[in-house]
Amino acid sequence: MTEPTRKIALITGADRGIGFETAKELGQQGYVVLIGSRNVKRGQVAVEQLKALDIVADTLEIDVTDQQTVQRAADQISNTYQKLDVLINNAGIALPDDELPSTVSVDVLRQTFDTNFFGSFAVTQIMLPLIRKAKAGRIVSLSSSVGSLNWQSHPIEGAPINPAYAASKNGVNALTVMFARELKGTAIKVNAADPGWTATDLNGFNAPRSVAEGAQIVVKLATLPADGPSGQLISESGEIAW
Repeated sequence: MTEPTRKIALITGADRGIGFETAKELGQQGYVVLIGSRNVKRGQVAVEQLKALDIVADTLEIDVTDQQTVQRAADQISNTYQKLDVLINNAGIALPDDELPSTVSVDVLRQTFDTNFFGSFAVTQIMLPLIRKAKAGRIVSLSSSVGSLNWQSHPIEGAPINPAYAASKNGVNALTVMFARELKGTAIKVNAADPGWTATDLNGFNAPRSVAEGAQIVVKLATLPADGPSGQLISESGEIAW
C-alpha cells in the first residue's frame, strides 16, 4: 500500500494517553497517523514509539488554542497528503478548582472552554476542507457522558458536578450535532465519543479503565462503515441521550 492510497488520520493531543493509544490502533490498521502535539519533543518521542511498531507516523505542532499552529498543520497536511480521512479531536483539559457552579472561577471556565470547546471547533473548521477531499471522512470529538444534560439531570449519586469541564463537553456535543447537520448528505460522519472513566493525566491516572479500553470507541467511530451513525454521542454501550 503506497502512502497516497493510505488513509490519513490526525489526532490532536496524541503524544500520550487515549490519543496515543488511538494512534497506535489506527496505525496498526494501516493508517498514516499524524500526532498533533503542543510539545514537539513529546510528539517526536511518540512518533518514534509508533515507528518501532512499523507504523507510519509523523508529528505536527498543534496548539488547539492557537489557530495559527492549526492552520500551519493543515497546510502541511495539504502539501504532503492532499487530504485528511480522519480527524480526532482528542486534546482536552480538566482543571483543579472545578467542583461547583457557585465556586468555580470565570478564569477556569474560560481556560477549559478555550481548549475543549473553541479548540475542537477551530481544528474541525480548519481541517474540514481537507476532510471533504477524502472519500469518506470521519470526525470524532472526545466528549463525556457528563456533558449530557440528560445525565446531569439524572446523575449517579455522589458524582461530581465539575461545571467547567461538563459544560465544555456539552458544547462539544452541540458542535457534533451542528457539523453533522451541515454535512448530512455527504459521506462524512461526525460523532462524539465517550471513552468512559479512563486513567489518564486528566484525572491523575485515578480511574478504572485503561487507555486501551478508552480508545476502543474512538477507533470504532473513526472507522465507521458507510451506514454508520452521525451526529451522536456514543460510548461502548451505545448512544447516550443528549
